[in-house]
Amino acid sequence: MIVILFVGATFLMVRAVSPSTAATTTSTTTTSTTTSGTTPPHIVKSRVSVQVANGTNIAQLAAHYTQVLTTQNWDTLPADNAALVQATVIYFRPGFQTAAQEVASTIHVSATDVRPLGTAVPVTGAQSDDVIVILGPNAKTSST
Repeated sequence: MIVILFVGATFLMVRAVSPSTAATTTSTTTTSTTTSGTTPPHIVKSRVSVQVANGTNIAQLAAHYTQVLTTQNWDTLPADNAALVQATVIYFRPGFQTAAQEVASTIHVSATDVRPLGTAVPVTGAQSDDVIVILGPNAKTSST
């Protein structure tokens, strides 16, 4: 008899707490704000592949900047070498301009040095990379 009462009481308690019988109502309100300027898209750095290549004769320059970007959570590829360049250039694939500009800011390169990749292949095998940094003599390891 005690067992039957215990099972019955448990059944009633479980049923009283069940979410299907709860009389709670949840409502969500969405507020939209319009501003006069455009907000840059949020960048998930870990999803942007960044190739850094050394276009100078300065040893380990690309490795240094690859490490700098890695510590900031960019998806960096192994450092590489490129043909010698006069100045640092940052290329980006369509949709990655904001990421390229943020990379430029991080490594202290002017936004005017950020360019669309187009058909250029500045580093062998980099056609699918989102952002490609070719370091020139104006890049200095002490500026980071």
